[in-house]
Amino acid sequence: MGSILQSFQWLLLFMLTISVNVYAFKIPRLGTWRRSKERDPQIISSSSNFSDDFKTFYYTQRLDHFNYRPDSYHTFQQRYVINFKYWGGAKSSAPIFAFFGAEAPLDDDVYFVGFPRDNAPQFRALIVYIEHRYYGKSIPFGSREEAMRNASTRGYFNSAQAIADYAAVLLHIKKTLSAQNSPIIVMGGSYGGMLASWFRLKYPHIALGALASSAPILYFNGIAPQAGYYYIVTKDFKETSETCYQTISKSWSEIDRVAKKPNGLSILSKRFKTCKKLNKSFELKDYLDSLYTDAAQYDFPSENPVKVICSAIDAAAKKTDIVGQIFEGVVAFMGHRSCYDMNEFNRPTETYIGWRWQTCSEMVMPIGHERNDSMFPPAPFNMKKFVHECSSLYGVLPRPHWVTTYYGGYDLKLILHRFASNIIFSNGLRDPYSSGGVLENISNSVLAVTTVNGCHCLDIQSRTAKDPEWLVRQRKEEVKIMKGWITEYEADLIAFSKQSKAATPKKG
Repeated sequence: MGSILQSFQWLLLFMLTISVNVYAFKIPRLGTWRRSKERDPQIISSSSNFSDDFKTFYYTQRLDHFNYRPDSYHTFQQRYVINFKYWGGAKSSAPIFAFFGAEAPLDDDVYFVGFPRDNAPQFRALIVYIEHRYYGKSIPFGSREEAMRNASTRGYFNSAQAIADYAAVLLHIKKTLSAQNSPIIVMGGSYGGMLASWFRLKYPHIALGALASSAPILYFNGIAPQAGYYYIVTKDFKETSETCYQTISKSWSEIDRVAKKPNGLSILSKRFKTCKKLNKSFELKDYLDSLYTDAAQYDFPSENPVKVICSAIDAAAKKTDIVGQIFEGVVAFMGHRSCYDMNEFNRPTETYIGWRWQTCSEMVMPIGHERNDSMFPPAPFNMKKFVHECSSLYGVLPRPHWVTTYYGGYDLKLILHRFASNIIFSNGLRDPYSSGGVLENISNSVLAVTTVNGCHCLDIQSRTAKDPEWLVRQRKEEVKIMKGWITEYEADLIAFSKQSKAATPKKG
C-alpha cells in the first residue's frame, strides 16, 4: 500500500511540475548539450556504455556534510569513472582532470564532453568524471522516487552539498592512488561550470585551477539583466536572417489571431501536426519559444540549427503564410515526424524534475522577455508569482539571494581581483547564457576566454576535424593557461621540497 501511495505522489509531482513550469514561469535549462539530443535513442544507447578506457567506481558518500544530526550520517553510493590511459602516475606528480557532472546522468558527459580526453595525453593526466548527487545512479534514499518524495528528502539536494561531494571523492582518489602531489584541475560546463568556479573559490587546497565553460554565475539576484538571455537569442536570429527574425516576431500575434477563429485551435493543431489537440495557443507558443532558445543556445557550427530554421522559414515565404513558414522551421529543426509533441521540451525526465527543484530552491535565475529588442512577446519575470508557484509545488520558499550570499557575485572584479586565482571563464558570445557570464579578465590568473561565434559549452565538446579555426584557438588558449598553472605548481613543489629538506635536522 505504501509503495502504491509513493508512486501516486511521484506521478502527482510530475504533473504539477509540468503545469507549474509551462503556465507560470520559464527559466531556460542549462546543460552541456541540446535538449532534443537527450532523447535521441542512438545517442542514449551509445553514451550508456563507457569505452574500455573508463572504469566505473562508487564512493560511499555522506548524505549531509554540514550537520551532526543522526540522519546526516546516512550514506549513498556516488558514481564516478576514471580513465587511467594517459596518466603519468603519482611518482611523476602528473595532474588530474576532474569533470563535474551537473543536472544529468554522468553517461552523457562522458560521451559529449571530450575536452579532458582530448588534452589528457599532452598533460599525461588522469581523467575523472564525477556524477552529481540525485542524478543518474548517484541517488540517496534508495530510489529517485524516495529521494524526491518530500521537502525533507529533497533538502539535501543543493550545490553546496554537491561540491562537498566532489571534494570528498577527489581526496579519496588522491589517497587511494597515493597521488598527494598530483595537482587537480576541475572542469565543468553550464551549471557544472558554475560548480567548478565555486569549487576553486571554496576548496583551493584541493583544486589547483578551474575551467568554467559557459557558466552564467552573474545571472542571480539582479546582477545580469533579466532580458539578456532572450536579447541574445533574438540577436542570433536577426544576424542570421533579418526576414526570418521579422517572420518570427510577427508569428505570435498571427497564431493568436488564428486561435480565436471558430475551431481555431483545431486549425493550428492540424497545421502544426500536433500529437494532441491544442487546448490553448500558449501551448504552441511555449513549444516554439523552447525550440528557438534551444537552437540559439546550442548553435554548434557543425549543425547551425539557427541557420537551418531560418533557411526553412525564408524558403517557404513564397508558397505559404506566416503560420506555414513557422511550421517549416519546426520541421527543419526537429525533423520529419508523424506528429509533433508540444510537450517535447517539458517532459518529466529526471533532469527536468531535478532542475525544477534546483531552480525553485536556490538556482533562481530571473529570465524574462521584454518588449524592446526581442522577437518574443513581452513576458517579464514575475518573482512574486515564481515564489508562490514554487512554494505551492514543493512546500518551501525559494532563496533568490542565497547564491550571491554564499558564493558572491556583486562587485566580482573588485572582490576576486586579489582573492581568487586560476579560473578560466570561457564563453561563446552567441550563447544566450553568456549574458550572465564573466566576459572580461578579472586578474592575471582569473581570465575570460571568449569567442564571437561560439555557443553554449562548445569549447569542452569533443574535438573534430571540422572545428573552425577560432574554436581551435580558444581551446589552445585554455590549454596554454592550464600549462602555466601546472608549471608554476611544479616549481613551487620543488622549491618547498628543498625548503623542507633544508629545515629537517640532520641525524647524528
